[in-house]
Amino acid sequence: MLALVFVGRSFAPERVQITILGTTDLHGNINPIDYYTNKPDNRGLAKIATLIKRIRNEHPNVLLVDSGDTIQGSPLASFHSRKNNEPPNPMMLVMSSLNYDAMAVGNHEYNFGLKVLEKARKEAKFPWLSANTYDIATKQPHYKPYIVKEVADVKIGILGLTTPGVPNWDNPPNYAGLEFHEPVSEARKWVPILRDQEKVDVVVIAMHMGLGEDLRTGEVSPGQIPHENEAISIAKEVPGVDVIFMGHTHRDVPAVYINGVLLTQANHWGRHLARADLYLQKAGEGWRMYAKSARTIPADDRVEPDPEVVKLAEPYDRETQGWLARVIGESSEELTAREARFRDTAILDLIQKVQLEAGKADVSMVASFNAEARIAKGPVSVRDIAGLYVYENTLVVLEVTGQQLKDALEHSAKYYKPYVAGKSPSELINEKIPAYNFDIAEGVTYELDISKPIGQRIQNLRFRGQPLAPSKKLRLATNNYRVNGGGGYTMYKDAPVVYRSGEEIRELIIDWVERNKTVPAKPNNNWRIVP
Repeated sequence: MLALVFVGRSFAPERVQITILGTTDLHGNINPIDYYTNKPDNRGLAKIATLIKRIRNEHPNVLLVDSGDTIQGSPLASFHSRKNNEPPNPMMLVMSSLNYDAMAVGNHEYNFGLKVLEKARKEAKFPWLSANTYDIATKQPHYKPYIVKEVADVKIGILGLTTPGVPNWDNPPNYAGLEFHEPVSEARKWVPILRDQEKVDVVVIAMHMGLGEDLRTGEVSPGQIPHENEAISIAKEVPGVDVIFMGHTHRDVPAVYINGVLLTQANHWGRHLARADLYLQKAGEGWRMYAKSARTIPADDRVEPDPEVVKLAEPYDRETQGWLARVIGESSEELTAREARFRDTAILDLIQKVQLEAGKADVSMVASFNAEARIAKGPVSVRDIAGLYVYENTLVVLEVTGQQLKDALEHSAKYYKPYVAGKSPSELINEKIPAYNFDIAEGVTYELDISKPIGQRIQNLRFRGQPLAPSKKLRLATNNYRVNGGGGYTMYKDAPVVYRSGEEIRELIIDWVERNKTVPAKPNNNWRIVP
């Protein structure tokens, strides 16, 4: 019997566990704070660092990747990139201290321009990956397409992919000289190189793309540009992929299997850490996947921020808080954006007024980017405006026709489902359409009749008291994201650009309040939802 036991043990297959951790869409969040409210919040790399270190203490074979949208998105990131870009990028500083192995490049990396991007990239002690981003001049990849890491004798290839929509969302100078190739064909090109030439045992993709359809129905998520989210297509169509760490869509996806490929996504802002555990068994000179699983771990109240990360972030946080606290004006009433998608509000009219004046425009289009935005009665600070306009958009003025404006408003009106008697507008929102794609017009009056079919909902559209003629020429103030087709606003495609501002709209609002001192407290009620 003893002989049988020893013989049995001698033939036990050799196995190893590899743990891969993933973050995504951190958007400049380090400390567990909501800068717009100045209150604690369960987010940020400081809390994620605690989880990372805990797992590393428990397991020897750990890799750490990020799926992009990393250096933009918080007041801290904005202040560093726009006001004081001399110190090292705070995200790269912290991520390097945590020994990240690689980061896929996201579309928001480009928001501050190539100078800021390349500086941050050089400061990172880990590679930025994007196999489908090419230099136009050389036709070669601009970033490393992949890396190969050896962990416990297992060769792991990590391929990076970027959503190709950058030209649809950003200003041309911010990605000058680059082109973004269709990601499925690029994955088909690079995965065999990892398998056949690099002889890797495991292929991991860190991609700034997510699930582009409803897994229950197969319905494609509305408002996407072509190839924006190709995680499903790559899992179904590209042989040789083991694990995909997704991003871009700001979803918590603990684990989903598609065609044998394991996919996971760590939400956004450092609210979760994705963890994939791979179990490999020795097979000849290499290894084969025996089992794999994934889950996401919340950075909740039970997770304390890592003191080393907090210390690294301290000077950046101090500068940011000083900037946000600066008082620039007064408000005679409390203003909020809570109802801004259901009725005209003074807080959104402030943005409209700024855009109309700065662009010398006839009409302005604005969306509510933050339903929790609030300007308290009394002193108005930079923090209040930063919370109202949370993106790095710039102002663009187009020459449009009355028909193009109506088409834009009809497209916006898709935000609402068909009218149901007894239900409020808030109960009729189409959850599949992001709220930031519901544009509201100023400079015209109109009714949004949700009892009418889509495409016929804008009623009584008037300009300066007269019905707006389809051929009427107007100067329309909007943002660069819309002009480039963001949110599916393709009706602007051929409209002539008559003015571009070099300043971000957020800065234009701050300057306006500082000059005028008083924030308008009453909306003009130029639009309404009916019935």
